[in-house]
Amino acid sequence: MPKKTIADIDVQGLKVLIRVDFNVPQDSHGTITDDRRIQMALPTIRSVMDRGGSAILMSHLGRPDGAPDPQFSLAPVATRLGELLQLPVAFATDTVGPTATAGVAKLAAGGVLVLENVRFNAGEKKGEETYARTLASFADAYCNDAFGTCHRKDGSMYAVPLAMEGKPRVVGLLVEKEIKYLSDVIAQPERPFVAILGGAKVSDKIKVIDNLLNTCEQVLVGGAMAYTFSLAQGGQVGTSKVEPDKVDLAKELLQRGGSKLVLPLDTHCGDKFAADCEKVIVPAGQIPDGFMGLDIGPETCRHYADLIRDAKTVVWNGPMGVFEMPPFDIGTRAVAQAIADSQATSIIGGGDSAAAIAQFGFEESVTHVSTGGGASLEMLEGKSFPAVDILDDV
Repeated sequence: MPKKTIADIDVQGLKVLIRVDFNVPQDSHGTITDDRRIQMALPTIRSVMDRGGSAILMSHLGRPDGAPDPQFSLAPVATRLGELLQLPVAFATDTVGPTATAGVAKLAAGGVLVLENVRFNAGEKKGEETYARTLASFADAYCNDAFGTCHRKDGSMYAVPLAMEGKPRVVGLLVEKEIKYLSDVIAQPERPFVAILGGAKVSDKIKVIDNLLNTCEQVLVGGAMAYTFSLAQGGQVGTSKVEPDKVDLAKELLQRGGSKLVLPLDTHCGDKFAADCEKVIVPAGQIPDGFMGLDIGPETCRHYADLIRDAKTVVWNGPMGVFEMPPFDIGTRAVAQAIADSQATSIIGGGDSAAAIAQFGFEESVTHVSTGGGASLEMLEGKSFPAVDILDDV
Protein backbone atom coordinates (compact mmCIF):
# COMPACT_ATOMS: atom_id res chain seq x y z
CA MET A 1 0.00 0.00 0.00
CA PRO A 2 1.31 3.50 -0.80
CA LYS A 3 2.14 5.50 2.31
CA LYS A 4 1.20 9.05 3.21
CA THR A 5 4.15 11.43 3.06
CA ILE A 6 5.10 14.51 5.01
CA ALA A 7 3.64 16.54 2.11
CA ASP A 8 0.20 15.00 2.73
CA ILE A 9 -0.28 16.45 6.22
CA ASP A 10 -0.84 20.04 7.36
CA VAL A 11 2.08 20.68 9.70
CA GLN A 12 1.15 24.28 10.57
CA GLY A 13 1.74 24.67 14.31
CA LEU A 14 2.73 21.01 14.74
CA LYS A 15 5.88 19.54 16.23
CA VAL A 16 7.05 16.73 13.93
CA LEU A 17 9.34 14.00 15.24
CA ILE A 18 11.51 12.96 12.28
CA ARG A 19 13.71 9.86 12.29
CA VAL A 20 16.59 10.75 9.97
CA ASP A 21 19.76 8.89 9.04
CA PHE A 22 22.62 11.11 10.17
CA ASN A 23 25.06 8.18 10.48
CA VAL A 24 27.77 10.13 8.65
CA PRO A 25 31.47 9.26 8.38
CA GLN A 26 33.88 11.28 10.53
CA ASP A 27 37.65 11.45 10.83
CA SER A 28 39.63 10.89 14.04
CA HIS A 29 39.02 14.52 15.05
CA GLY A 30 35.24 14.21 14.71
CA THR A 31 35.12 16.21 11.46
CA ILE A 32 32.39 15.05 9.08
CA THR A 33 34.02 13.76 5.90
CA ASP A 34 30.85 13.22 3.86
CA ASP A 35 27.62 15.12 4.62
CA ARG A 36 25.44 13.60 1.89
CA ARG A 37 23.12 11.89 4.37
CA ILE A 38 22.47 15.24 6.04
CA GLN A 39 21.81 16.84 2.67
CA MET A 40 19.42 14.03 1.72
CA ALA A 41 17.25 14.88 4.74
CA LEU A 42 16.97 18.60 3.91
CA PRO A 43 13.87 18.43 1.66
CA THR A 44 11.79 16.79 4.40
CA ILE A 45 13.09 19.13 7.12
CA ARG A 46 12.45 22.19 4.94
CA SER A 47 8.97 20.91 4.06
CA VAL A 48 8.08 21.07 7.77
CA MET A 49 9.80 24.39 8.48
CA ASP A 50 8.49 26.20 5.40
CA ARG A 51 4.89 25.26 6.24
CA GLY A 52 4.95 26.52 9.80
CA GLY A 53 5.85 23.34 11.65
CA SER A 54 8.85 22.57 13.81
CA ALA A 55 11.19 19.59 13.42
CA ILE A 56 12.57 17.36 16.17
CA LEU A 57 15.28 15.19 14.63
CA MET A 58 16.51 11.87 15.99
CA SER A 59 19.19 9.59 14.56
CA HIS A 60 21.84 7.07 15.44
CA LEU A 61 25.56 7.50 14.74
CA GLY A 62 27.99 4.61 14.92
CA ARG A 63 27.59 1.72 17.33
CA PRO A 64 27.69 2.99 20.92
CA ASP A 65 26.65 0.30 23.38
CA GLY A 66 23.52 1.84 24.88
CA ALA A 67 25.43 4.54 26.78
CA PRO A 68 26.85 8.01 26.00
CA ASP A 69 30.13 7.98 24.07
CA PRO A 70 31.58 11.38 23.05
CA GLN A 71 33.06 10.07 19.80
CA PHE A 72 29.53 9.27 18.56
CA SER A 73 27.86 12.54 19.58
CA LEU A 74 25.52 14.18 17.07
CA ALA A 75 26.72 17.65 18.11
CA PRO A 76 28.93 18.09 14.99
CA VAL A 77 26.00 16.94 12.84
CA ALA A 78 23.72 19.57 14.38
CA THR A 79 26.36 22.21 13.63
CA ARG A 80 26.67 21.08 10.01
CA LEU A 81 22.89 20.96 9.59
CA GLY A 82 22.68 24.57 10.78
CA GLU A 83 25.29 25.54 8.18
CA LEU A 84 23.33 23.82 5.40
CA LEU A 85 20.00 25.32 6.48
CA GLN A 86 21.64 28.69 7.17
CA LEU A 87 19.56 28.84 10.33
CA PRO A 88 20.18 28.20 14.04
CA VAL A 89 19.71 24.55 15.00
CA ALA A 90 19.22 23.66 18.66
CA PHE A 91 20.92 20.59 20.11
CA ALA A 92 19.86 18.51 23.10
CA THR A 93 22.64 16.70 24.93
CA ASP A 94 20.31 13.82 25.74
CA THR A 95 17.51 11.98 23.93
CA VAL A 96 14.68 11.57 26.45
CA GLY A 97 16.17 13.47 29.41
CA PRO A 98 15.65 16.97 30.82
CA THR A 99 17.64 18.77 28.11
CA ALA A 100 15.57 17.18 25.36
CA THR A 101 12.33 17.89 27.21
CA ALA A 102 13.31 21.54 27.72
CA GLY A 103 14.44 21.88 24.11
CA VAL A 104 11.12 20.53 22.83
CA ALA A 105 9.19 22.95 25.08
CA LYS A 106 11.15 25.94 23.73
CA LEU A 107 10.83 24.91 20.07
CA ALA A 108 8.95 27.53 18.05
CA ALA A 109 7.31 27.21 14.63
CA GLY A 110 9.98 26.94 11.94
CA GLY A 111 12.57 25.74 14.47
CA VAL A 112 14.77 22.64 14.43
CA LEU A 113 16.00 20.59 17.38
CA VAL A 114 18.49 17.70 17.05
CA LEU A 115 18.35 15.14 19.86
CA GLU A 116 21.50 13.33 20.97
CA ASN A 117 22.33 9.90 19.48
CA VAL A 118 19.39 7.55 20.10
CA ARG A 119 21.82 4.66 20.62
CA PHE A 120 23.10 6.32 23.77
CA ASN A 121 19.94 4.81 25.29
CA ALA A 122 19.63 1.06 25.90
CA GLY A 123 15.93 1.46 25.15
CA GLU A 124 16.64 2.17 21.47
CA LYS A 125 17.84 -1.31 20.51
CA LYS A 126 15.37 -2.99 22.89
CA GLY A 127 12.38 -0.96 21.71
CA GLU A 128 11.65 -0.21 25.36
CA GLU A 129 8.11 1.06 25.99
CA THR A 130 8.92 3.87 28.47
CA TYR A 131 11.67 5.22 26.21
CA ALA A 132 9.40 5.07 23.15
CA ARG A 133 6.48 6.76 24.93
CA THR A 134 8.70 9.62 26.09
CA LEU A 135 9.88 10.29 22.54
CA ALA A 136 6.31 9.94 21.27
CA SER A 137 5.13 12.56 23.78
CA PHE A 138 7.41 15.19 22.24
CA ALA A 139 5.49 15.59 18.99
CA ASP A 140 2.15 15.85 17.22
CA ALA A 141 3.25 13.76 14.21
CA TYR A 142 5.90 11.18 13.28
CA CYS A 143 7.92 11.00 10.07
CA ASN A 144 10.29 8.23 8.98
CA ASP A 145 12.94 9.58 6.62
CA ALA A 146 15.72 7.13 7.58
CA PHE A 147 15.73 4.58 4.78
CA GLY A 148 19.09 3.15 5.83
CA THR A 149 17.50 1.71 8.99
CA CYS A 150 14.01 0.93 7.65
CA HIS A 151 14.77 -2.79 7.78
CA ARG A 152 15.27 -2.61 11.57
CA LYS A 153 12.73 -2.54 14.41
CA ASP A 154 14.75 -0.25 16.68
CA GLY A 155 12.82 1.91 19.11
CA SER A 156 12.87 5.11 17.05
CA MET A 157 11.87 3.18 13.93
CA TYR A 158 9.02 1.03 15.26
CA ALA A 159 8.17 1.40 18.97
CA VAL A 160 7.89 5.21 18.73
CA PRO A 161 5.40 5.31 15.83
CA LEU A 162 3.53 2.43 17.51
CA ALA A 163 3.21 4.64 20.61
CA MET A 164 1.96 7.51 18.42
CA GLU A 165 -1.12 5.71 17.16
CA GLY A 166 -3.86 8.25 16.46
CA LYS A 167 -1.36 10.92 15.41
CA PRO A 168 -0.20 11.33 11.79
CA ARG A 169 2.58 8.82 10.98
CA VAL A 170 4.13 9.31 7.54
CA VAL A 171 7.22 8.74 5.42
CA GLY A 172 9.63 11.50 4.51
CA LEU A 173 10.43 12.53 0.96
CA LEU A 174 13.64 10.45 0.89
CA VAL A 175 11.92 7.25 2.03
CA GLU A 176 9.10 7.93 -0.44
CA LYS A 177 11.65 8.08 -3.25
CA GLU A 178 13.45 4.92 -2.10
CA ILE A 179 10.18 2.96 -1.99
CA LYS A 180 9.21 4.26 -5.41
CA TYR A 181 12.38 2.98 -7.05
CA LEU A 182 13.38 -0.07 -5.01
CA SER A 183 9.87 -1.46 -4.67
CA ASP A 184 7.38 0.06 -7.09
CA VAL A 185 9.59 0.36 -10.21
CA ILE A 186 11.06 -3.11 -9.72
CA ALA A 187 7.59 -4.59 -9.20
CA GLN A 188 6.46 -3.23 -12.58
CA PRO A 189 9.62 -2.56 -14.61
CA GLU A 190 9.92 -1.45 -18.17
CA ARG A 191 11.48 -4.32 -20.10
CA PRO A 192 14.03 -5.66 -20.73
CA PHE A 193 14.88 -5.58 -17.01
CA VAL A 194 18.54 -6.34 -16.21
CA ALA A 195 20.02 -6.76 -12.72
CA ILE A 196 23.76 -6.64 -12.01
CA LEU A 197 24.91 -8.27 -8.78
CA GLY A 198 28.45 -8.26 -7.44
CA GLY A 199 30.24 -8.40 -4.14
CA ALA A 200 32.14 -11.07 -2.27
CA LYS A 201 29.61 -13.64 -1.13
CA VAL A 202 26.88 -15.65 -2.82
CA SER A 203 25.40 -16.07 0.66
CA ASP A 204 24.82 -12.30 0.93
CA LYS A 205 22.85 -12.22 -2.32
CA ILE A 206 21.00 -15.59 -2.37
CA LYS A 207 17.57 -14.12 -1.71
CA VAL A 208 18.19 -11.16 -4.02
CA ILE A 209 19.19 -13.46 -6.89
CA ASP A 210 16.24 -15.72 -6.14
CA ASN A 211 13.77 -12.81 -6.16
CA LEU A 212 15.21 -11.09 -9.24
CA LEU A 213 15.27 -14.30 -11.29
CA ASN A 214 11.47 -14.16 -11.04
CA THR A 215 11.26 -10.70 -12.57
CA CYS A 216 14.40 -10.01 -14.63
CA GLU A 217 15.28 -10.98 -18.17
CA GLN A 218 18.91 -11.31 -17.06
CA VAL A 219 20.92 -11.28 -13.84
CA LEU A 220 24.59 -10.43 -14.48
CA VAL A 221 27.05 -11.75 -11.90
CA GLY A 222 30.40 -10.23 -10.94
CA GLY A 223 32.67 -9.80 -7.96
CA ALA A 224 34.15 -12.61 -5.90
CA MET A 225 30.85 -14.47 -5.75
CA ALA A 226 31.36 -15.32 -9.43
CA TYR A 227 34.20 -17.65 -8.38
CA THR A 228 31.86 -19.73 -6.22
CA PHE A 229 29.63 -20.16 -9.28
CA SER A 230 32.73 -21.06 -11.29
CA LEU A 231 33.66 -23.68 -8.70
CA ALA A 232 30.12 -25.06 -8.95
CA GLN A 233 30.68 -25.54 -12.69
CA GLY A 234 33.92 -27.45 -12.07
CA GLY A 235 36.17 -24.51 -12.92
CA GLN A 236 39.62 -23.67 -11.56
CA VAL A 237 39.63 -20.70 -9.17
CA GLY A 238 43.26 -20.60 -7.96
CA THR A 239 43.49 -18.72 -4.67
CA SER A 240 40.33 -16.65 -5.35
CA LYS A 241 37.96 -15.84 -2.55
CA VAL A 242 35.24 -18.51 -2.65
CA GLU A 243 32.59 -20.07 -0.40
CA PRO A 244 33.11 -23.84 -0.73
CA ASP A 245 30.13 -24.51 1.54
CA LYS A 246 27.85 -22.63 -0.89
CA VAL A 247 28.76 -24.62 -4.02
CA ASP A 248 25.61 -26.77 -3.85
CA LEU A 249 23.53 -23.62 -3.49
CA ALA A 250 25.30 -22.08 -6.48
CA LYS A 251 24.49 -25.22 -8.49
CA GLU A 252 20.81 -24.85 -7.58
CA LEU A 253 20.78 -21.21 -8.64
CA LEU A 254 22.53 -22.08 -11.92
CA GLN A 255 19.94 -24.75 -12.64
CA ARG A 256 17.03 -22.51 -11.73
CA GLY A 257 18.38 -19.44 -13.49
CA GLY A 258 19.32 -21.12 -16.75
CA SER A 259 20.17 -18.57 -19.42
CA LYS A 260 18.87 -15.74 -17.19
CA LEU A 261 21.89 -16.06 -14.90
CA VAL A 262 24.82 -14.57 -16.82
CA LEU A 263 28.36 -15.32 -15.56
CA PRO A 264 31.68 -13.66 -16.51
CA LEU A 265 33.44 -14.83 -19.67
CA ASP A 266 36.93 -13.92 -18.48
CA THR A 267 38.77 -12.89 -15.33
CA HIS A 268 41.44 -10.32 -14.49
CA CYS A 269 43.77 -12.04 -12.01
CA GLY A 270 46.72 -11.20 -9.80
CA ASP A 271 49.28 -13.31 -7.95
CA LYS A 272 48.65 -11.28 -4.78
CA PHE A 273 46.15 -8.77 -3.43
CA ALA A 274 48.08 -5.67 -4.47
CA ALA A 275 48.10 -3.14 -7.29
CA ASP A 276 51.71 -4.07 -8.20
CA CYS A 277 51.01 -7.82 -8.51
CA GLU A 278 51.73 -9.88 -11.58
CA LYS A 279 48.60 -9.74 -13.68
CA VAL A 280 46.99 -12.08 -16.20
CA ILE A 281 43.64 -12.23 -17.99
CA VAL A 282 42.23 -15.75 -18.45
CA PRO A 283 38.95 -17.35 -19.51
CA ALA A 284 36.50 -17.75 -16.62
CA GLY A 285 37.09 -20.98 -14.73
CA GLN A 286 40.74 -21.19 -15.80
CA ILE A 287 42.47 -19.20 -13.06
CA PRO A 288 46.02 -20.57 -12.64
CA ASP A 289 47.38 -21.89 -9.35
CA GLY A 290 48.84 -19.08 -7.27
CA PHE A 291 46.56 -16.45 -8.85
CA MET A 292 43.31 -14.94 -7.61
CA GLY A 293 40.45 -13.34 -9.50
CA LEU A 294 40.25 -9.62 -8.73
CA ASP A 295 37.97 -8.29 -11.48
CA ILE A 296 35.94 -9.25 -14.53
CA GLY A 297 37.93 -9.29 -17.77
CA PRO A 298 37.61 -7.10 -20.90
CA GLU A 299 35.42 -9.57 -22.81
CA THR A 300 32.96 -9.63 -19.91
CA CYS A 301 33.02 -5.83 -19.74
CA ARG A 302 31.99 -5.62 -23.39
CA HIS A 303 29.32 -8.31 -23.04
CA TYR A 304 27.77 -6.78 -19.93
CA ALA A 305 27.82 -3.29 -21.50
CA ASP A 306 25.92 -4.64 -24.53
CA LEU A 307 23.25 -6.20 -22.31
CA ILE A 308 22.93 -3.02 -20.24
CA ARG A 309 22.66 -0.89 -23.40
CA ASP A 310 19.54 -2.79 -24.50
CA ALA A 311 17.82 -2.64 -21.11
CA LYS A 312 14.91 -0.37 -20.16
CA THR A 313 15.32 -0.94 -16.39
CA VAL A 314 18.64 -1.63 -14.64
CA VAL A 315 19.31 -2.34 -10.98
CA TRP A 316 22.89 -2.69 -9.72
CA ASN A 317 24.10 -3.90 -6.34
CA GLY A 318 27.72 -4.85 -5.72
CA PRO A 319 31.03 -4.13 -7.51
CA MET A 320 32.52 -6.30 -10.26
CA GLY A 321 35.95 -6.41 -8.63
CA VAL A 322 38.28 -4.62 -6.25
CA PHE A 323 37.23 -1.19 -7.49
CA GLU A 324 39.20 0.62 -4.78
CA MET A 325 42.48 -0.69 -6.23
CA PRO A 326 43.37 0.17 -9.85
CA PRO A 327 43.69 -1.49 -12.29
CA PHE A 328 41.08 -3.84 -10.80
CA ASP A 329 38.51 -1.05 -10.94
CA ILE A 330 38.15 -1.44 -14.71
CA GLY A 331 35.20 -3.87 -14.60
CA THR A 332 33.20 -1.85 -12.09
CA ARG A 333 33.96 1.34 -14.01
CA ALA A 334 32.84 -0.28 -17.29
CA VAL A 335 29.51 -1.31 -15.76
CA ALA A 336 29.04 2.13 -14.20
CA GLN A 337 29.83 3.80 -17.53
CA ALA A 338 27.39 1.54 -19.40
CA ILE A 339 24.62 2.32 -16.92
CA ALA A 340 25.35 6.06 -17.10
CA ASP A 341 25.28 5.95 -20.91
CA SER A 342 22.06 3.93 -21.11
CA GLN A 343 18.54 5.27 -21.54
CA ALA A 344 17.23 2.88 -18.89
CA THR A 345 15.70 3.71 -15.53
CA SER A 346 18.78 2.95 -13.43
CA ILE A 347 18.69 2.12 -9.74
CA ILE A 348 21.93 1.82 -7.77
CA GLY A 349 21.36 -0.27 -4.65
CA GLY A 350 23.47 1.45 -2.02
CA GLY A 351 26.70 0.34 -0.35
CA ASP A 352 29.77 -0.19 -2.55
CA SER A 353 27.81 0.38 -5.77
CA ALA A 354 26.80 3.85 -4.58
CA ALA A 355 30.42 4.53 -3.56
CA ALA A 356 31.62 3.42 -7.00
CA ILE A 357 29.09 5.61 -8.84
CA ALA A 358 30.27 8.57 -6.76
CA GLN A 359 33.96 7.70 -7.23
CA PHE A 360 33.56 7.57 -11.01
CA GLY A 361 31.48 10.77 -11.14
CA PHE A 362 28.27 9.25 -12.53
CA GLU A 363 25.80 10.25 -9.79
CA GLU A 364 24.05 12.76 -12.04
CA SER A 365 23.79 10.25 -14.90
CA VAL A 366 21.73 7.58 -13.13
CA THR A 367 18.10 7.69 -12.07
CA HIS A 368 18.41 6.82 -8.39
CA VAL A 369 21.22 6.06 -5.94
CA SER A 370 19.92 4.40 -2.79
CA THR A 371 21.06 5.72 0.59
CA GLY A 372 20.67 2.35 2.33
CA GLY A 373 23.02 -0.60 1.89
CA GLY A 374 21.36 -3.29 4.01
CA ALA A 375 17.90 -1.79 3.56
CA SER A 376 18.18 -1.64 -0.23
CA LEU A 377 19.38 -5.25 -0.31
CA GLU A 378 16.42 -6.42 1.76
CA MET A 379 13.99 -4.47 -0.42
CA LEU A 380 15.52 -6.11 -3.50
CA GLU A 381 14.83 -9.44 -1.78
CA GLY A 382 11.17 -8.47 -1.77
CA LYS A 383 10.95 -8.15 2.01
CA SER A 384 8.41 -5.92 3.72
CA PHE A 385 9.55 -3.52 6.44
CA PRO A 386 7.49 -3.39 9.67
CA ALA A 387 8.85 0.13 10.33
CA VAL A 388 7.18 1.27 7.09
CA ASP A 389 4.13 -1.00 7.22
CA ILE A 390 3.05 0.62 10.52
CA LEU A 391 2.79 4.07 8.93
CA ASP A 392 -0.39 5.63 7.53
CA ASP A 393 -1.66 4.38 4.17
CA VAL A 394 -2.83 6.80 1.52
